[in-house]
Amino acid sequence: MKIKTTTLFLLPLTLLLFLLTGCEFIGNAFEYRKTTEEFTEALLREDYDRCVEFFATELPIIQEGDVERIRAGLPEFRQTITRNFGDELEYTLMKAEKVFSTVEGESTPPNTTQVHVQIENRTDFGILQLSFDDTYRKIINVTPLNLKKPVPNMLPFWLFGLFALCVPIFNIFVINRIRKSNLKRKWLKYLGVLFFNVPAVTYSPVAGLGISLLSFQILLGISFSYTGYLNAMWAFGVPLGGLYWLWRLKVRQKDVSVREDFGDTEVIDA
Repeated sequence: MKIKTTTLFLLPLTLLLFLLTGCEFIGNAFEYRKTTEEFTEALLREDYDRCVEFFATELPIIQEGDVERIRAGLPEFRQTITRNFGDELEYTLMKAEKVFSTVEGESTPPNTTQVHVQIENRTDFGILQLSFDDTYRKIINVTPLNLKKPVPNMLPFWLFGLFALCVPIFNIFVINRIRKSNLKRKWLKYLGVLFFNVPAVTYSPVAGLGISLLSFQILLGISFSYTGYLNAMWAFGVPLGGLYWLWRLKVRQKDVSVREDFGDTEVIDA
């Protein structure tokens, strides 16, 4: 009995700790995006002293000589950005992550978050990769990824999204039809509609149209991402489960009608 009480106490405490950690991580991610914007804007103004203030110079790994090297490299960094994207930029947080891996060298260092921020002007976009120290919430290093792509036309992306939204609407319609029927074990039918949405049809404004044959879009058959142009994606699964049970309901309804025509009202559950 004592073990059960301890378990019941630890479970909500663990869940609470997990939620608090997740909220802190999300808060840090948006703060890092803002820091990236302020750092880059100071860089574009050639305010290099201000730029250095955004670096975690308090860390033991960053020595006085490193600070001078950082300051000396800023003009070239600025030239790289202005040459490719000009000096009027917009910023989008693409992702913030902590990687934990058993493979040596693939994990992010302790107390560190890696952030990707998209920068863009009216015609082109690129990506800045930054490492942030979570204690001081400052930059450890920043690297412009070797990427420059034209800003895609987003109209086809949103039009594809309208088409993709038809899938959850259809699945909800089929689930409602199942609910109103007198089928047995309805929960199994619901699971079939929610799970069997495959293959997945995807659209990205950069990569275009694609098909993933073994990708299941569970729940209502649709997924959506919009964190920068490279990560923007609509995906919907072909609603095989919904189509099957809609067909079964129509066949069943037809059988019932035939039975009634012959005076036999017996119903066989699917």
